[in-house]
Amino acid sequence: MLRVWIGWDERDALAYEVCRASLLVHASVPVEVRPLKHWELRRAGLYRRAYWCDESGQKWDAGDESPFSTGFSFTRFLVPALEEYRDGWALFCDPDMLWRADVAELLALAEPAAAVMVVKHRYEPEDRTKMGGLLQSRYARKNWSSLMLLNPQRNALLTRHVVNGWKGHELHGFRWLADNEIGALPQAWNWLVGASDPAIEPKVVHYTAGTPDMPDVQPCRFDAEWWAYARRQSAA
Repeated sequence: MLRVWIGWDERDALAYEVCRASLLVHASVPVEVRPLKHWELRRAGLYRRAYWCDESGQKWDAGDESPFSTGFSFTRFLVPALEEYRDGWALFCDPDMLWRADVAELLALAEPAAAVMVVKHRYEPEDRTKMGGLLQSRYARKNWSSLMLLNPQRNALLTRHVVNGWKGHELHGFRWLADNEIGALPQAWNWLVGASDPAIEPKVVHYTAGTPDMPDVQPCRFDAEWWAYARRQSAA
């Protein structure tokens, strides 16, 4: 069984349900989906990064004094620990994603020698804000960590100490790995709305600037699919 960890945040509660439902409906292999909720990880003693919110609601990490957007900005890097550093594959993805293909196809792309498989974006957003007004951070390898197929055993350097102590750009930049340990996935598996090549037929649509239910989000040709899942989840 493939275990899939999906980020969870109060702002993204509906997005999580859409992501989960769209992933499961296409899956041809057994999948167990688990939400990454930071307060559960704090209670378990795995996560202790301190933060504060300013008057606008923007979250700031107390360690490196940098802004971050969601409750899973750093907890994603605990997936190897949550998987007990076993040998095999696990998946993390952001909740603001719409799955349009079988996750088994993604698994088939895993390289045995790789520690992690990601879409290696060259993404430098022009907008200063996203998701209804949150600050847009800029760092190397931006959005690589938004969908990660991980071998937990090969990411044993991602200890609790590292996840709780390293700066955000070090974690999102995969500083615990050598470059040759990071395998490349086709762009279709993390297709960024408004940034990726429109000629690509997405397998996973990533609403990185905000899902269709958020204010002032630019429309996308896949919005109708997203809303169809959203309506079904709301009616359930």
